[in-house]
Amino acid sequence: MRSLSRPADRITLTGLRATGYHGVFEHEKREGQEFIVDIVLSVDHRLAGRTDDLDDTLNYAQVAEVAIARITGPSYDLIEALAEAIAGDCLTLDGVAHAEVTVHKPGAPIAHTFSDVSVTVTRARSAEVVIALGSNLGDREATLRAAVSELRGVPGLRVLAVSRPVETDPVGGPEQGDYLNAVIRARTDLAPYDVLSTLHRIEARHGRTRAVRWGERTLDLDLIQYGSPGERDEVRSDDPALLLPHPRAVERAFVLLPWLDADPRARVRVGADIVPLAALVTSVDSSGVRPYAGVLG
Repeated sequence: MRSLSRPADRITLTGLRATGYHGVFEHEKREGQEFIVDIVLSVDHRLAGRTDDLDDTLNYAQVAEVAIARITGPSYDLIEALAEAIAGDCLTLDGVAHAEVTVHKPGAPIAHTFSDVSVTVTRARSAEVVIALGSNLGDREATLRAAVSELRGVPGLRVLAVSRPVETDPVGGPEQGDYLNAVIRARTDLAPYDVLSTLHRIEARHGRTRAVRWGERTLDLDLIQYGSPGERDEVRSDDPALLLPHPRAVERAFVLLPWLDADPRARVRVGADIVPLAALVTSVDSSGVRPYAGVLG
């Protein structure tokens, strides 16, 4: 079974060598020695596999440059600190969800025969995500409450805030009943596609079908935003399987109003611009959205 906390796809770079000046002793900082670095990065290759385009994957040369800059840069006393720095730099690269970095120091000052000494660190990118919930079939409140509970139990996903629910007139699609909508703010180290897969599994457990576009549903879970707009952790995707940020969320009061309730200081990407959510809400027609007496937990 595929792990929810680590994408199965990887980029591996091993045996990267350079001279550095890291060590506790003065002669190590003065004379330098060779360090060898192995890097394993968890990414998602599905888009690149379909497009065969370098722009849709991580350039291996860029990974090497990041590591070499740290090896040859300012000195650290410990290779643990060097490994930590390289892992942190790798996590800033687009699409990298996890980084495993091993730093080898074969010339370590040890007064015994040995072949190598190394330190390995594994670090995960953490990002805030926004998830919208909706239901207009069955016991809507119970369904949303159950979905919130299930999301709280997902490994690698920590729920930070749950909005108060709102009742909403249906928008588009066939004639159907009113919705209950809410928004969750969470922090995760799951990759975006893994978050989406998790949402789809929860929907399926509640009998969600996609036979009619914008049709009635027992449960609808949408990934609205991954990362903070304008920051390094922001993920923007035009993959039809995962559009980020959600292309219609900024037009929907039933998303924006509970989102503001869950995160009054949120900022939102609108095309090339990044605006406060509180300002955006004032420009959207909210006549079909009403408060609802209920707490989802």
